[in-house]
Amino acid sequence: MSVEFQNVSGHVVDACSLIDQGYSRCVRWRGGHKQHFSCRFKRQCFEIVQSRFAVSSSGNFNVTDDVDTRESPDQIQTIKPTKKRKRRHSQLNQGEIDSQVYHDKIRVVILEGTKSLVNGAKSHGYLDGVTAAMEDPLPNQDCNLAALCDMAKELPLVDSGDQDGNLVQFIGTKEDGCAANLDLFSRITENRSDWAVEVTLMGEKYIIPPQTTFLLSDFSAMQPLVHYGRRFDLIVMDPPWENKSVKRSGRYRFLPSSKLRFLPIPLLASPGCLVVTWVTNRPSHLRYVREELYPHWGVEVLAEWFWVKVTRSGEFVFPLDSQHKKPYELLVLGRYRQAGNNSASSSMKSEVPVEDQHVIVSVPSALHSHKPSLSEVLRPYVGAEAQCLELFARSLQPGWTSWGNEVIKFQHTSYFTVTPMADDVMATQTEERKRLKYTDTPPTKDTLPTTDTPVKCSDNKPIDSEEPVNSTDRPTEMPANSTTNVSTEIRVNSSLVSSLATPPPPPVS
Repeated sequence: MSVEFQNVSGHVVDACSLIDQGYSRCVRWRGGHKQHFSCRFKRQCFEIVQSRFAVSSSGNFNVTDDVDTRESPDQIQTIKPTKKRKRRHSQLNQGEIDSQVYHDKIRVVILEGTKSLVNGAKSHGYLDGVTAAMEDPLPNQDCNLAALCDMAKELPLVDSGDQDGNLVQFIGTKEDGCAANLDLFSRITENRSDWAVEVTLMGEKYIIPPQTTFLLSDFSAMQPLVHYGRRFDLIVMDPPWENKSVKRSGRYRFLPSSKLRFLPIPLLASPGCLVVTWVTNRPSHLRYVREELYPHWGVEVLAEWFWVKVTRSGEFVFPLDSQHKKPYELLVLGRYRQAGNNSASSSMKSEVPVEDQHVIVSVPSALHSHKPSLSEVLRPYVGAEAQCLELFARSLQPGWTSWGNEVIKFQHTSYFTVTPMADDVMATQTEERKRLKYTDTPPTKDTLPTTDTPVKCSDNKPIDSEEPVNSTDRPTEMPANSTTNVSTEIRVNSSLVSSLATPPPPPVS
């Protein structure tokens, strides 16, 4: 379950479980044969177990205690000392003053809402602080997709009229799992199957969820998405906002706020479309979205929501009143109102009202700029059959259309734990046994599997190389509803080859 708890204040969501939806049935091709497997996003990416900057003398800063770190600095000890840039003046600049004013305005909503939600989640056994023992490091976050998009801009632009109806291309249709001939930069790519598919794109393996559409392109090459002709009922975007931290770190390329006005929202949104924008805690960005960006698109501002980041124990990842970084981020929600559309008023009557100051609590990902999915939280406001679009995406969601210059970054197989499906392993064993049993010629050492060929036993026990094996000792096929665990791979040894090559003795009359 991905929504662990909800009340009038908001929702507590399990972001990792939200990602896993759609990956219970996956397929890939190995040597021309289809293999079934399931996969899960790596749990170590969400093992945030303690606050990152400071804890109280009695333990980590806990949201159930109304603690103001500015009023009780003697109770705070530093975990990781941070180097602060020297100030020329002791006074706060205007941006910092605006930030503090806004924080004071919403502080009670954040504190009380999070306290209520965390306590409710704990009563249901979630946010109990229990973590799995995981020693594997985080996956490598290096990604060259944005650079490839830059290179693609140098290629001649494919006009929609010259594509002969081939604006959309499909994956998961070839039995080799290779998609080397796909044009990812100027055509829409779809996986229309009901299962996730592992494909090789640009020499790397990615897992594409079911019923998914995406376009990998730069901001200046969105034409295929517009020509796609689909109108969306929900548009979520996480713009690469410009800030000093991003400039210093170079973790991703930012986009000036003024460029966001050129996003073709009126060409992508259906009447009454719910538009949701992630905003940093910089007040100038919030004002820009509310007062300039949304009005420019024809979007009516409805509400501000808060995403609160907590540890596995339900504590703020940063002290609530930290001057360095806040434990929450903002979302601005609005509805697209198409100018001059008479059907807009009728659609407004059927719209579900969006409440203001809604709180979403979750354990954040340790991966940079990896936001939680909002699909389940927003579903009541758009309906179960809504067409959904994510802009500036870095991952894909089942049933969604996604666009960005790193749109498949977190779909790389290195971010997933893959588990072969038992029924597929059993079917493979059954076919191998049939081949050995019903071959036209008696099996010999030349026709039997080599010593490097993996064979599995249905009883989960290794074969003793010193005991002869006859036809009655061969593993029998397991029932389809059997819950017996499939064993790990073992190797065929020389005595097994000899015993299988010897025909069984005739029955005694």
